[in-house]
Amino acid sequence: GSIRADLKPGDLVLPDQIIDYTWGRPSTFHEGPDAAVTHVDFTEPYDRRLRSRLRDAAAAIGVTVSDSAVYAATQGPRLESAAEINRLERDGAEVVGMTGMPEAALARELALPYAAINVVANHAAGRGEAGEGISLEAIHAVLAASMHQVQAIIERLLTADD
Repeated sequence: GSIRADLKPGDLVLPDQIIDYTWGRPSTFHEGPDAAVTHVDFTEPYDRRLRSRLRDAAAAIGVTVSDSAVYAATQGPRLESAAEINRLERDGAEVVGMTGMPEAALARELALPYAAINVVANHAAGRGEAGEGISLEAIHAVLAASMHQVQAIIERLLTADD
């Protein structure tokens, strides 16, 4: 969901930062009594070069993407309350969803380039049209209508000459 007023349902976002509000999800490959603790630099959770390539792929096919946002990964499966969204905004979050963690951290642990393409599926609770509540049917409709753009960006990325 979008916390930022300029991001509307159906918009695509390439987040550059993430805040993890999840718990209980495996967040390392190095667990167990015999595993060594492995510290990883997570200053830039999304790979800069891959984000740039995704941005270029989108531009090449005429798809507009917002190339900067702080993504808040929440636990789910329920949507957030308006008060929780207010807190996330105070923390600096601009978009919110339930996926992306621990994937970003696990990819970094393995030194795999990782980036995300977020589809803004709705205004976050208490924002924009979501002021009176959020329709799950509307979320599903936005996702269904936007996924062809995500697929086209990825296809362009995979077939582009670098």
